Amino acid sequence: MMKLRPATINDLELLQYWDTKQHVIDCDPDDDWNWTEELGRNPEWREQLVAEINEEPIGFIQIIDPYKEETHYWENAEQNKRAIDIWIGEEENLNKGYGTQMMQMAIERCFKNPEVDGILIDPLKSNTDAHQFYLRLGFQFLEERKFNDAECYIYELKRNQ
Repeated sequence: MMKLRPATINDLELLQYWDTKQHVIDCDPDDDWNWTEELGRNPEWREQLVAEINEEPIGFIQIIDPYKEETHYWENAEQNKRAIDIWIGEEENLNKGYGTQMMQMAIERCFKNPEVDGILIDPLKSNTDAHQFYLRLGFQFLEERKFNDAECYIYELKRNQ
């Protein structure tokens, strides 16, 4: 059974290791998560979660409020949105349905707040597998956008889709 738990400094080595995996880099090529510092912080606008199956870590999810997030990565994000980053750590855990389970749990977590009316994601334009994955989950394509040097597609899942 899958569960989500808060990421802690005890996850530092694992998250740094996952960051070296090519399939993780392909999802997020130029982002330095600054794990050493960020795992010690708990701002009210962010949740960092480790997905586990039978207490074995298999993936990571970050849920943010893009309106309140301090780097303004999402630029002029509207209020009452959430944005999700997600990845599976080990290659052998890919294509087993874990990502779908993780996203369903993250979506439920986001919409537990009745004010949240949409969830944003920003897969790389080149990550066509991710585009199909999000479309299957009900996300709608909004636009193409460049973040730093990364060409991304923006998708949104509205509360009542």
